[in-house]
Amino acid sequence: MLNSKKLFPEYADIYSQVLQDCVARVKKTFDRWLKGDCNGHKSGKPRLKGVGRYRSFTFPQMKQDCIQGKFINLPKIGLVKLIEHRPLPDGFKIKTATITRLTDGM
Repeated sequence: MLNSKKLFPEYADIYSQVLQDCVARVKKTFDRWLKGDCNGHKSGKPRLKGVGRYRSFTFPQMKQDCIQGKFINLPKIGLVKLIEHRPLPDGFKIKTATITRLTDGM
């Protein structure tokens, strides 16, 4: 198995689970193109994303005390502004966090 952090030293600052999730998303896209979905319908050929075209990434595990007011504490990134659409009910646990770059650049 190739280690992407050794092949690309600039990836050393990226959290390993985020890299694994990105690879899984690309694999799922190509699988849907080649094999199709459960009904056999194939999607179109995937477009490869340039440096500035990847709009989101996912942290598959989050600590339970990661939200601090209007910010979320992300591993290897630090505090990031949080847009919370509705408050979390008592007893709920945060399992994943998807970070999305909006069209207005935020």
